[in-house]
Amino acid sequence: MTRFLTLFDTAVTDPLEDIPTVNELEKWLKNVGEQAFYFFIRLAAAGLLLFIGNKLIKFLMNRFKRSKLYQKMDPGLASFMASGSRIVLYIILILMCFGVLGIETASFLALFTSGGVAIGLAFQGAVTNLAGGVMILLFHPFRVGDYIETTEIAGTVNAISVLYTVVLTPDNKRVTVPNGSLTNAAITNYSAVGQRRVELTFSVSYDCDIDKVKQILLSVAESDPKSLKDPTPLARLKTQSASSLDFVLRVWCAPENYWDLYFDLNENVKKALDEAGMEIPFPQMDVHMR
Repeated sequence: MTRFLTLFDTAVTDPLEDIPTVNELEKWLKNVGEQAFYFFIRLAAAGLLLFIGNKLIKFLMNRFKRSKLYQKMDPGLASFMASGSRIVLYIILILMCFGVLGIETASFLALFTSGGVAIGLAFQGAVTNLAGGVMILLFHPFRVGDYIETTEIAGTVNAISVLYTVVLTPDNKRVTVPNGSLTNAAITNYSAVGQRRVELTFSVSYDCDIDKVKQILLSVAESDPKSLKDPTPLARLKTQSASSLDFVLRVWCAPENYWDLYFDLNENVKKALDEAGMEIPFPQMDVHMR
């Protein structure tokens, strides 16, 4: 019986022994306080580094954009370089802030590398647009200031960035187009050659003299200062339609003058034909009653 009680006493522990003493609590609080103090110091240092780094990056980017090298670059390449440099600088800044906070950047990079496949799938569209931006800058299917047309959009290229191209439509809408979709689409560049041709068709009645109509059309085209002398304007009889003679007028101009010349020729040719007494036919139908 005595042996049993002895075993029972050794098996049961005093619950008061698990309660920390006052000295242990003081050491624990002191340790937590030191860790919190150092954490806030690191957090403040990281915040200060982020603030100064952000200001420094903006300063460097402004200096880069004002440099002679940037001014001599192609506008699309310059915009791409500025965007890419800004992204790289901010990545370096973030990694430096992680280092100040005590986060192991090597472990972070290893985790980033191990999750590269998942990240690649998640950012597949961004990678495609990045590759598209590189292709645009290498092969120059268009440049900043060119007027382009695709199956979805038409307008003037305003900027080419790392991932997107900004296009301004004729009615001044700002459209952001992913670079990946541009490299995979057929693009018509109206500004690449430096000249555009305005082609208009005018109809007159069969009673009109062909040579006189051609003379009127060429006179209107050559008198417009926006038309180019070389290549020279062309006016020819295009089609003998059912109720009219259709003449084609082709005039070359600078790309930026295309629409102004287009509308001016329409108006001025109509006035010249009216002054010359040229009849402009319209569809007619003879009905015979029995």
